[in-house]
Amino acid sequence: MPAKNKSELLEITQNEYRKLTKLIEPIDADTAMEKREEDASIKDIVAHRAYWIDLFLGWYADGIAGKTVHFPAEGYKWNELKRYNADLRDRQSELDWPGAIALLQKNYKALMNFIEERSEDELYGGPMQGASNDWRTGRWAEAAGSSHFRSASKYIRASLKSDKDQDR
Repeated sequence: MPAKNKSELLEITQNEYRKLTKLIEPIDADTAMEKREEDASIKDIVAHRAYWIDLFLGWYADGIAGKTVHFPAEGYKWNELKRYNADLRDRQSELDWPGAIALLQKNYKALMNFIEERSEDELYGGPMQGASNDWRTGRWAEAAGSSHFRSASKYIRASLKSDKDQDR
């Protein structure tokens, strides 16, 4: 269930980030870099989630500045996310496991600063500028933050379980 206010948004973002970081902390680089379904690794999933925080912050900044907001990114439509994600993995291919973790930490801090610096009205008073839908800024922040952290954790747990099952 989506957060309804700033305090809920802060709490859910912190909680889901904490769960994700606790999950990835013991993962070694070899395990993190191993390619799995759709040619994605745990490292790719973590780096992807970090990147989407940056995308959201860019969407917000463009909307506030009155610029065209490209969702999900210029040259892509929402129904082309598989292609976009594959292209993102290619762009992040040189990123190693420590780099992915550092990017996640950096962008999480940027997201938390963003949320903390916004008023209740800025987060939930009306649709995000430039979004062309009725989602509030807080809902977009949740999608880029806690929702993505939760889905990354789910993917990682399934990957680690599959690894254990294959070792049997």
